Amino acid sequence: MADPASYRPRTGEVPTSPGVYRFRDPDGRVIYVGKAKNLRSRLASYFQDPNGLHPKTRAMVFTAASVEWTVVGSELEALQLEYTWIKQYTPRFNIMYRDDKSYPYLAVTMNEKYPRVQVMRGDKRKGVKYFGPFHPAKAIRETVDLMLRVFPVRTCSSGVFRRAELTGRPCLMGYIDKCAAPCVDRISQAGHRQLAQDFCDFMAGDAQKYIRRLEAQMKEAVADLRYEDAARRRDDIAALKRVFERNAVVLSESTEADIFAFADDELEAAVQVFHVRDGRIRGQRGWVVEKVEDVSGATMVEQLLEQVYGSLEDTSRIPREVLVPELPENADQVAALLSGMRGAQVSLRVPQRGDKRSLMETVKENAVLALRMHKTRRSGDLTTRSAALRELQDALELPEPLLRIECYDISHVSGTNVVGSMVVVEDGMPKKADYRKFSVTGDAARDDTAAMRNVLTRRFRHYLEDQERSGTFATGEIALETDPADPAGQTGPGGAAEGPAGAPADGPSSRRFAYPPSLVVVDGGPPQVASAVQALADLGITDLPVVGLAKRLEELWLPGEEFPLVLPRASQGLYMLQRIRDESHRFAITFHREKRGKSMVSSALDGIEGLGPAKQKVLLKHFGSVKRIRAASVDQLQEARGIGPALAATVHAALHPEISAPESESAEAAEAAGTAEPAEMASADRVTHGVNLTTGEILE
Repeated sequence: MADPASYRPRTGEVPTSPGVYRFRDPDGRVIYVGKAKNLRSRLASYFQDPNGLHPKTRAMVFTAASVEWTVVGSELEALQLEYTWIKQYTPRFNIMYRDDKSYPYLAVTMNEKYPRVQVMRGDKRKGVKYFGPFHPAKAIRETVDLMLRVFPVRTCSSGVFRRAELTGRPCLMGYIDKCAAPCVDRISQAGHRQLAQDFCDFMAGDAQKYIRRLEAQMKEAVADLRYEDAARRRDDIAALKRVFERNAVVLSESTEADIFAFADDELEAAVQVFHVRDGRIRGQRGWVVEKVEDVSGATMVEQLLEQVYGSLEDTSRIPREVLVPELPENADQVAALLSGMRGAQVSLRVPQRGDKRSLMETVKENAVLALRMHKTRRSGDLTTRSAALRELQDALELPEPLLRIECYDISHVSGTNVVGSMVVVEDGMPKKADYRKFSVTGDAARDDTAAMRNVLTRRFRHYLEDQERSGTFATGEIALETDPADPAGQTGPGGAAEGPAGAPADGPSSRRFAYPPSLVVVDGGPPQVASAVQALADLGITDLPVVGLAKRLEELWLPGEEFPLVLPRASQGLYMLQRIRDESHRFAITFHREKRGKSMVSSALDGIEGLGPAKQKVLLKHFGSVKRIRAASVDQLQEARGIGPALAATVHAALHPEISAPESESAEAAEAAGTAEPAEMASADRVTHGVNLTTGEILE
């Protein structure tokens, strides 16, 4: 850790203007971004007596190795620049308000050709409209079931939709009239999109328009004596009213507001927000965050609003009114920022009395309960994890805390489908976003030690590359680009590395390889440890501690040691290493089974010259099955997009070998029977026993 005095700027060098400052670690990564009305005064507060700093602030200034600043023209510009850099760098010491991935949302995929209604959790996707979150998940499914009576939007997966297109028969939802069945052209693409838009408009609060429309249709059906249609419209109206009335009216119908409240202690804070639209609570969200420094409630409100509304793709969802428990110091600038995002006036204020104040108290109660539950769940684990990490640090005689541990494992069956895994633990907790899996091929797959060396080489090669890129940061240049041919270590000698979902990583995720671990753990004994140390040494890395955990006796092997280190069986440190090792084994064997399963599945189209995976998909999409492709003629094969005459003939010949080479088969049969002539005697005029078999002429 660096001494803050070693990089403290001279007081006279720091301007007194408004601006934004960044702390960087020894590798050049931004670890904290902040803003200030007076940069000199604000930065001086970080370099006071370390014992007087907040614990997290103290850790930050000792982790940093440099500080830099940018002067701006006003506090509003500082606010905008601070949010931009927090979003760009995701600094580890900033308060980051991240959505709870467990909340289910009702989503409409308006970015697809035929929009689909479904329940989604996790990260938001561009072009998808979200409503909620809802709790429990059963409530959202009941809502969808009622809504599909009136708005029969597609709910099936892409596979089911394609199968219905090919067979010409809709799925069950189409038969029971809960889907308009665009897959079989019962409704046009434009008509189905309008149906999905009506669904979204209703969920957004414009319900009375559709209820009035159905009431008019019901009256019209009664006037025409179409009583069955009238009864159907009556049931539709009842369904929509049940959906609409589920949210109790808490404020006047003209109210459109987000109401925030906090509950915090010295180290953490819980935040809750109620989304009120048309006077009804339409959704609720919550966060629990760690406090990096001893920040005030006003500062937390400011950072919360920046991040929550700044991350919205659809800024029209920002309400007219934002109610908070405490106004930020620069409330006018924050309100101006939100108004600019929304494109209309946004009122930022603290409710003083009445129904809105009462509702904020309810939100506050939810925040208190959320923080209490979070503390209850973590209290036991937090103490155990801290003890385990300290015990490991002492046992391995390491100078720095084990903030990040990476564990590697190799999985294969008799040397086939060799894969490697990398799992990451930070502060004793798995960080699955940083997990990586590696395909190992060629000479690197000959044994476990070679595979381990290959995996470590590829992982830390990208660490060194990022160090080189971060060298340009120190000169003030921005160099966030990754190698387009090799983003985030996706490829390398002997195979490919993939992220948790097998998708290439870029942007911020491409820098996850950049963080060096405090400890490297390998699954195995002295051979695996020696291989890992050699891989690091070949890259010039000699300061990373490596340890191996052998399964047989659960002993720890250190590099160059003749005897293992044996921890007590009741050791919390040993338990933690075992859990990490088991997690890396699980992750590796899951990837191995997936890869092995793919290698065991083959198609009659595989191996046909000129027919790659893309054109195989084209043929299968056009004909529906291999059986239909085999039954097609050469001319019919050419009807598929991208299939020319030559390729169609090649495919037809490969799928019909009995037609393309009958003579060769008869020759093979004759040779098997012992009646075939030697190959060197075969020619255009084949001669046997003095007779020309081509002309029938008897030869002398």
